[in-house]
Amino acid sequence: MSLKNRIWIGIIAVVIVCASLPRVPAQKRLTIEQFLSPAYPFELVSAKKADRIAWIAYERGMRNVYTAAAPDFKPVRLTNNLEDDGNDLTSLSISDDGSVVVFVRGHTPNRDGWIANPASNADGAERAIWAARTSGGRPWKLAVAGNPALSPDGRWVLFTKDGQIHRAAVNRQGATSEVDRGERPLFRAFGNNGNPRWSPDSAKIAFVSNRDDHSFIGVYDLKTRKVSYLSPSVDRDTSPTWSPDGKRIAFIRRPGMPFGQQIQAGGAPPGGGPAAQPPGRRAGAPFRPEGPGEDQQLPDIKGLTRATFKGGYTLSFWVGDVVSGEARQFWHNAPDDRAFTAVNNIQWAGDNVIFSAEPEEWIRYYSVPVSGGKSEPITLTPGEGMVENIALSGDGQYLFYCTNAGDIDRRHIWKVPTEGGPPVQLTAGDGIETYPAAIASGKNVALLSAGAKQPQSVAIIPSSGGKPQVIFPALPKDFPLDEHVIPENVVLTAEDGLKFHNQLFLPRDLRPRERRPAIVFVHGGPQRQMLLGYHYRHFYHMAYAINQYLANQGYIVLSVNFRSGIGYGKSFRNAQRRGARGNSEYQDVYAAGKYLQGRADVDPKRIGIWGLSYGGILTAQALARNSDIFAAGVDIAGVHLWGNSIDPKSVSYQSSSISQIERWKSPVLLIHGDDDRNVAFSQTTGLVQLLRAHEVHHELIVFPDEVHDFLLHSRWLIAFNAMDDFFKRFLKDNGR
Repeated sequence: MSLKNRIWIGIIAVVIVCASLPRVPAQKRLTIEQFLSPAYPFELVSAKKADRIAWIAYERGMRNVYTAAAPDFKPVRLTNNLEDDGNDLTSLSISDDGSVVVFVRGHTPNRDGWIANPASNADGAERAIWAARTSGGRPWKLAVAGNPALSPDGRWVLFTKDGQIHRAAVNRQGATSEVDRGERPLFRAFGNNGNPRWSPDSAKIAFVSNRDDHSFIGVYDLKTRKVSYLSPSVDRDTSPTWSPDGKRIAFIRRPGMPFGQQIQAGGAPPGGGPAAQPPGRRAGAPFRPEGPGEDQQLPDIKGLTRATFKGGYTLSFWVGDVVSGEARQFWHNAPDDRAFTAVNNIQWAGDNVIFSAEPEEWIRYYSVPVSGGKSEPITLTPGEGMVENIALSGDGQYLFYCTNAGDIDRRHIWKVPTEGGPPVQLTAGDGIETYPAAIASGKNVALLSAGAKQPQSVAIIPSSGGKPQVIFPALPKDFPLDEHVIPENVVLTAEDGLKFHNQLFLPRDLRPRERRPAIVFVHGGPQRQMLLGYHYRHFYHMAYAINQYLANQGYIVLSVNFRSGIGYGKSFRNAQRRGARGNSEYQDVYAAGKYLQGRADVDPKRIGIWGLSYGGILTAQALARNSDIFAAGVDIAGVHLWGNSIDPKSVSYQSSSISQIERWKSPVLLIHGDDDRNVAFSQTTGLVQLLRAHEVHHELIVFPDEVHDFLLHSRWLIAFNAMDDFFKRFLKDNGR
């Protein structure tokens, strides 16, 4: 029997169709709103010289800044945003004394410079830097800008605009000039200037001055208003980091750009300059060589297309004296090294600099003494697992880090001396602990804590380790804590022999010999990993809650950690023929579907699939390639055509879901915001034309002015309730 297409456009009322699965006992009716009701804290920060922390909380679309201080760490809300208005809060920082926080209100601009305006406000949207006193009072706006760098003394913020560095006074009474209001640059320097870093005493600013084929580390002295450069050369200097006493700056140096790379990048040719411009080319325009372009044969001359330092190495760490400007090298990688070539950031810690790298299977942190004398970096974070986020003790002597070493599908906090030594595990068990923030006195560490039933929370542990003590949030009374199930880890094997991890959610009321509908969840990214509990990223935190809701509604749910995701090593993440090069990750989704079909408690004809972004990609792949397995799917902001070729012989086209449109029979619900900055809205536009032409049942929700991860909480509720209704009709009612 044919199905009539139902189109859902914009913000609409969602009718919840209550349908019960045959032979399933009645249970308490819970809602998606209840599962998504707790506040979600993120961006946890700590003051360097006071026992105070701060964080941002997302509470059903209301975004606010909170703070808490020793000894009781009682949460206090500093902002008063009490509407689901779609205004993002990000980039939180706190002054050294803990008296001031600054943050950005408003989402990032798209390619056209348009600030996201999901509420379609007639006045448009704004992205601005704000400040608040932790002692209380109304927050105030500092400047229309983003990415602030707060001075350690809390008096100023820096930001970059049009390649120049601006400063705005935190105290509005001190903003007496255009410069102090951030309306004009603090100083002007040639090049594209950015990455400003305050000295510990807030008296100087280090920055990177990018000059295309080379770059300098600049230093601006606020008192003398002079700009100087550390050991300027023809090379590329980046990542300035101050010594604790503010007298030295360490930085990364790489070779400058050779002629071959200059030409490939469209830079100035040899002998460039106004007199050498080819006829008809304006001064400063990119140089494009004549001839066959990419097919031209370059001479095999050492140093023409690839640059190295004397000795053959390509990466070095330097330290410079701020007063004299003189600098020396204190470490470099080995000739022909491949282990540390991707290092892009260093941080001064005690008497060392620390950095992350992935020389083998795992992302680790390493240390190099600034005094020199070490040819091999010191490994700080051993073990079979990756490091994701870190914090330093106030004196820089200890590194606190989050890793899945020893517990591959969770996260725990460890600490290690930055000069090297045995790491100590601070948290353990079945919880998920991330984002450590060292407390100034050294007695405690703040962190984000979650579990299989506990949504992400702010918690405190002793610096020696222990059970996290949650301080925020208080769970709503109707939050269905006891209705959560504990997901099981299931390891499956794809057809090509690759093993991958999954989380299985079984309904609490599942009875022997009963067959239930099942749903596969596929995460986005693809460099993500779903865990055995609430996730530390917002969408996946919600997705975990929705998977719990679906299990509560009677579905068996399988969350798939497919190849190309993180958490299982570099080889797994960089699996061959993934994405547009062959769609190899779909093998894991296919194996997950077959696994569910083979379970005695699953009805093999009632298996659905859902996901956002890369999860939307794989949802479409499943429906197009295997409608015989996947009976229905919800595709949120997915890609359906890899690349720009529709040549049936091209690998990218064959890897796309639309290459299998003739086999696509199962119904799909498509959801997309048309100001998506991650996945072009045209991906959904094009797919709908194909679904129409091939008479595939599809339903559609379009959110005007909305971005990839919806900013309005009301739209998440619309999307998830629509998904709930869709799966009830096509899986529970089996209305195909």
